[in-house]
Amino acid sequence: MQILFIGGTGLISTACAAAAVSAGHELWTLNRGRSALPNFAAPDHMLTADATREAEVAAAVKDIPWDVVVQWVGYTPHLVEQDIRVFQDVGQYVFISSASVYSKPPPHWIITEKTPKANPYWSYAREKIDCELVLQNAHSEAGFPMTIVRPSLTYGPSQIPVIIGSWDKPYTIVDRMRRGAKIIVPGDGTSIWTLTHNTDFAKGLIGLLGQPAALGEDFHITSDEALSWNQIYSLVGAAAGAEPDIIHVPSAGIIAADPAEEGSLWGDKAYSTVFDNSKLRQLVPGYLPTKTFAQGIQETVAWFDADASRQDIDQAANARWDRLAGVYEEAMAKAAG
Repeated sequence: MQILFIGGTGLISTACAAAAVSAGHELWTLNRGRSALPNFAAPDHMLTADATREAEVAAAVKDIPWDVVVQWVGYTPHLVEQDIRVFQDVGQYVFISSASVYSKPPPHWIITEKTPKANPYWSYAREKIDCELVLQNAHSEAGFPMTIVRPSLTYGPSQIPVIIGSWDKPYTIVDRMRRGAKIIVPGDGTSIWTLTHNTDFAKGLIGLLGQPAALGEDFHITSDEALSWNQIYSLVGAAAGAEPDIIHVPSAGIIAADPAEEGSLWGDKAYSTVFDNSKLRQLVPGYLPTKTFAQGIQETVAWFDADASRQDIDQAANARWDRLAGVYEEAMAKAAG
């Protein structure tokens, strides 16, 4: 198949690009050419354009009959509406949404594609919901051949997936553990979460491409492994060779200290969440996530350790966490009285 990835050089999409090429597909990418991560498309298949500019995209992709287009960087309904116009003749349009669209708080800890979608805490999730509605309407009204895919917290060599950490400078949490700084975990750390390695996600996505039965449908793609946040931090510590000095802080306290955490906590990770992948397996019966978090995080920490240039520290986040830990420890000491 002739496949176009809009984006294609991000944390999840690079693993999917590698899997697409390995499966024998002809892969093209369209992006601004600025990512530090690898581009697995052949040099003459790397299209350059700003995905938010319709004229640029249309000019870059004209006269190429796409079997599949995967939109990795669509965050607003406006961009999705643009894609519907530009790719009106595509065989399948795959929109990468987010599992954060599911109702918060969730009505049940096991999430299926039928779980209601609503997120009052996170504008990112609400924008994804709006994008999905545009696509669902285009499919029902005009037969636009869309498929919606929802990853949850997906990681790989360049990302350490913790609930309170620095997404832009992930090594910060390893550095804190190794020097014995307090590690903040929301609540009592016993809520359950699902972490998915990017290579496992890629298996599910590639299996859906080109399938007529996937058109008009939505799927989440996650691991089957469920761990508590205490277990997750313990495994990160084991990979780093350090015992994390955990302090449990209520989510409300964390958000009071850093309001930007509201979306990630109350809008996503503060609740126990396990995903049922039955719908995906109906079309991709061989889907089997094989990378345990214990294995994946060992590889990730080793990737950071292999090159000092990857070990950037988020000093602003460190200062916030140190202050919050100090305030909470003082409050607990006063309460103990």
